[in-house]
Amino acid sequence: MTKIMKETYVFNIQRYSLHDGAGIRTIVFLKGCPMRCRWCCNPESQKFTPEISYTENRCIGSPECSLCQNICPQNAITIKEKAVVDRTLCTDCLLCSAVCPSKAIKTEGKAYAIEEIMDMVERDSIFYSRGKGGLTVSGGEPLSHGKFLISLLKEAKQRRISTAMETCGFGSYKILNAAAHYLDEILFDIKSLNDKKHIEYTGCSNEVILNNFQKLCNDFPDLSKKVRTPIIPGFNDTVSDIKAILEFLRDKPNVTYELLKYHTFGKGKYKALGRPYPMDSKSLDDKTYEDIFNITKTYK
Repeated sequence: MTKIMKETYVFNIQRYSLHDGAGIRTIVFLKGCPMRCRWCCNPESQKFTPEISYTENRCIGSPECSLCQNICPQNAITIKEKAVVDRTLCTDCLLCSAVCPSKAIKTEGKAYAIEEIMDMVERDSIFYSRGKGGLTVSGGEPLSHGKFLISLLKEAKQRRISTAMETCGFGSYKILNAAAHYLDEILFDIKSLNDKKHIEYTGCSNEVILNNFQKLCNDFPDLSKKVRTPIIPGFNDTVSDIKAILEFLRDKPNVTYELLKYHTFGKGKYKALGRPYPMDSKSLDDKTYEDIFNITKTYK
């Protein structure tokens, strides 16, 4: 008998969202992703296990507080004016986040059971009933959560809650196929058709992603599919890049297309996690984005 996962790690549950599926959505962000997109605005989503983040300006510091330093079994924290975390020693035992009174150190990721998640989602059911809103499962990468993902979507349908999923498409098609049976909508990232650049900027080939999307279109022609492309400086910020994607999508059933503009809102999260920000400071100028956006108007 196949064992079904009863819990997985979630790094955020966002209520009242209007941008990640039809209507008002409750978004459940599952923790863990196989890709390492340089522009990722949620780096706390990448690891599959809980970790600490540290925001220095929230730290009470010396001499008022030294709780984190005193409890750390690895001696990874020292108190100067503020706490200093040595990431080479830190094992993410999470003891420091449990005692930090100002939440300067906090835990990113918490284990949730399906019932806990669905009870939270169901609290907003009054909003879903007035439109097409419901649950959106995001990440990280939901496909990496296999049986938990499918069980969660199945439970949502049993409770008559509309379902959507955001995915980078990099995962098992068996899982994607099983999940699609319980989805009303899928939001599917296609970042580039240039495999060399895709590997350079995300750490993964696009072959699995494109094959998965083709199979999804073949097997679920009636499923609503929104393809999204984040426009990233130096990666896919040319008209030819987007034309290649539009050509790939042409004649595929029930597909709409959306561009997402590059931003650096997540930059501070990398510092909090003790990681360098992988993108340079180059921004996406408005004229480039407008030129790219204009060609999408021809897509049907």
